[in-house]
Amino acid sequence: MISIDKKSDTLIVVLHEIYGINQHIQNFCSLLSGQGYDVICPNLIGKETPFDYSQEEAAYAHFMGSVGFERASYHIESVLLSIRARYKKIFIVGFSIGATIAWLCSKEKYADGIVGYYGSRIRNYLEITPHCPTLLFFPQEEKSFNVDELISTLDNYNIRVHKFNGQHGFSDPYSTRYHVHSAQQSFNEMVEFFRKVDQ
Repeated sequence: MISIDKKSDTLIVVLHEIYGINQHIQNFCSLLSGQGYDVICPNLIGKETPFDYSQEEAAYAHFMGSVGFERASYHIESVLLSIRARYKKIFIVGFSIGATIAWLCSKEKYADGIVGYYGSRIRNYLEITPHCPTLLFFPQEEKSFNVDELISTLDNYNIRVHKFNGQHGFSDPYSTRYHVHSAQQSFNEMVEFFRKVDQ
């Protein structure tokens, strides 16, 4: 688990991908703390050493078999409940599976806003209407579904959806799918989103 205390009254909970708390997630948490926020990143995969990108299938199988979306979301909800009183605002930022877990946590009033990077499994939980402002980032295309169809389904008053150049993983500088412009643009939009909701 990562925990960075900046003595802020706003907390950002970062939810990692199937790989665990790797260099990308560590750097992302540092970037957020550099904006003045308290940051935590719970370990969702139950092992200290993150999976390598070459182990994508094994990482996915481990998450689905040993953890799963429901169990992970219950875990995050209990974390949020335990710290809610300490903060004026709490935001969740999730990547891939983490974005879907953030989406699941939005159905109750646990957070003041969520940001999801390429949460492709959100499409399996479209019955959820977020109780907080929601900002979702998707790449131009995904292997397993039509991005534009999902965006049109999600198009409602509480959800903002943006599509960026690149593929799933565009914000990760350690990935072969990294897209520098999309990564910077999405980060800036996310920070602006926090500031607007934080007012």
